[in-house]
Amino acid sequence: MGGANAPRRLSGMQKQVLALYRGFLRAARSKSPDDRRRVESIVSAEFRRGAGQVDRKNFLYIEYLLRRGKKQLDQLRSPDTTALSSLNFIPPSQSVDSRK
Repeated sequence: MGGANAPRRLSGMQKQVLALYRGFLRAARSKSPDDRRRVESIVSAEFRRGAGQVDRKNFLYIEYLLRRGKKQLDQLRSPDTTALSSLNFIPPSQSVDSRK
């Protein structure tokens, strides 16, 4: 048990992030084929960008992103919502002056 090939256990926060990602993909299934591809593309890009730019030890910021993502997912699940828009993602480590 726990050998070299054993899968690594995920933390609770990692499980929450994966559940949110899967939730977005499931919600995208209820949209038209074009909107579904667009939503899947945006979700994939946002999660990949966040994985590369967010410090894994910045738990407060990750919790904030999870809360924001859950609100966006609730909006996407609404039958009136047809698509998502991409957001500009700026990690908290970058100051306002460094974006110029």
